[in-house]
Amino acid sequence: MKVYLVREIRPDWPTLWLTSPTATEQHKAILQNHGLSPELLPMERRLTFYRDGVREGLQVVLPDDEVETLRRGVYYALRKAEEVGWKKVQLRWIEPPQLPDRAYAYQSIGELAVMSLYRFTKYVVEPIPTVEEIAVFAPEGVAEQALEKGLVIGRVVNRTRDWVNEPPNVMTAVALPEHIQALGKTYNFRVEVWDKARIQAEKMGGLLAVNQGSTLPPTFTIAEYQPAHARNKKPIVLVGKGLVFDTGGLSLKPTPDSMDYMKADMAGGAVVANVVAAAAELGLPYHLIALVPATDNRPGENAYTPSDIIYISDGTPVEIRNTDAEGRLILADALVHARRYNPALVVDVATLTGAAALAVGPYASALFTNAGPLVRDGLLESGFRTYERLVEFPLWPEYGHLIKSDIAAIKNSAGREGGAITAAKFLEYFVRYPWAHLDIAGTAYYNKPLPQDQGFPKHYQVKYATGVGVRLLLDFIERYGDRLS
Repeated sequence: MKVYLVREIRPDWPTLWLTSPTATEQHKAILQNHGLSPELLPMERRLTFYRDGVREGLQVVLPDDEVETLRRGVYYALRKAEEVGWKKVQLRWIEPPQLPDRAYAYQSIGELAVMSLYRFTKYVVEPIPTVEEIAVFAPEGVAEQALEKGLVIGRVVNRTRDWVNEPPNVMTAVALPEHIQALGKTYNFRVEVWDKARIQAEKMGGLLAVNQGSTLPPTFTIAEYQPAHARNKKPIVLVGKGLVFDTGGLSLKPTPDSMDYMKADMAGGAVVANVVAAAAELGLPYHLIALVPATDNRPGENAYTPSDIIYISDGTPVEIRNTDAEGRLILADALVHARRYNPALVVDVATLTGAAALAVGPYASALFTNAGPLVRDGLLESGFRTYERLVEFPLWPEYGHLIKSDIAAIKNSAGREGGAITAAKFLEYFVRYPWAHLDIAGTAYYNKPLPQDQGFPKHYQVKYATGVGVRLLLDFIERYGDRLS
């Protein structure tokens, strides 16, 4: 699908009009300028299809002027265009007379123009009919620049979705860093990949233990984007869980609604790598580092077992109580490694616990942080701005007592109660810097579609990989990156 910007509306392509409910005069003037009668597209109706000789199209009158409503309007209009069978469409927003952040609104249009009709069709035999070209009307100046930026971010989200949707025999722990290296070459940022020998030399016992049952080696990827005039003196480090497939190991998962979508367990790694790539492509003035430990977790003949004692790379002995609590082990080695950079902030992103998904469902990710109100409020605010919302959970000391071990420093599982929190406390044990943990287990992958909307949509997420976290982190970095150090 091609999505691009235009300065003129063509009379021979269907036009999708998105109309602000407060743009009464603008609506009349713009339609008349294009030879259309305002009576043909009344503002009293939410959705109107029209055909006027050569011209045809539809109008969506938005319920309000919120940016999130505008995003849903883009999704709604494009989905309706697909239903009708239009192959080439053009999209124009009739904007309100007063708008607090016009650039961000246009950026959001660009994002959703790319994201709305996403499907993973790489292995599909029968083509799925859809819109093939989308021309977005771009006013000159700030709006055009914002739209261009939105198109880039939308493509990054879709690329992240592609990575997560790839089957595990394709997106292996070896293939994942190869994808990251390709991005580094394209957008000119540094990528270093450690093989198993280097991981052993670094004594990354968490990553090595999880990998013991696999026939493929683990990898550890460091992606660094350092512009010449970065605004942050200390780097922002993003850590992403790269568990390319999780069987649960010897603590084997059930297949239905569990193991059958565990290819998505590397979503955090895909997110942080693509955020760094997006920053490089957009030329953002922030020094960023992404760390992605990668392996699969399988019950092979040498698999690690409950009751094992393993050592994380800082020498911490960990008692294994459940081999399905593996993500925190590979993240622990990455969090220890992050200490080397004296970071302004470390944010880890992981599909870490089913408990987080059970707590807040598919509508929010879980946030844990020790970094104080600036980071906490900034992440929560960016979550609401992008509608990749976060709910903060506590890191009270009492939860730390639950992961204490009788025979080691800590244990990797404390049972079901407070499971998302005790997993975060496990990670916190290895943290020596300002830190935030995003548990995206409930939001990274929708194995079941969200309920169908009647009328104007309540969401714009697609089935399977969502790419959640990309827009959130980019928004947070841009708005708070130079305030962290």
